[in-house]
Amino acid sequence: MSNIRRLVLDVLKPQLPSIINFAKQLADLEGVDGVDVSLIEMDSKSESVKITCEGRDINYSEVEEIIINNGGTVHSVDKVATGSSIVEEVPTQQDTESTLA
Repeated sequence: MSNIRRLVLDVLKPQLPSIINFAKQLADLEGVDGVDVSLIEMDSKSESVKITCEGRDINYSEVEEIIINNGGTVHSVDKVATGSSIVEEVPTQQDTESTLA
């Protein structure tokens, strides 16, 4: 079975821990080489964040466990890259046409 190399998640989390501490916890996981956490939206009690993890062998269950243990919820898995290398998405004619409409 192929390893997960990139994982992009839409997550709702409480304001604490900060996205700095949140990212550090995820980056400390075995198989994760780097993490990017971007704040998308914020209200008085929660934050909607986009989490991107990259590594050689990301364990989704461990990522989800850290999110849940910090009071968060995974809303969706927005992108996954697997295999021996990361394949970047390539724009197609349909992508260009949809932005013109």
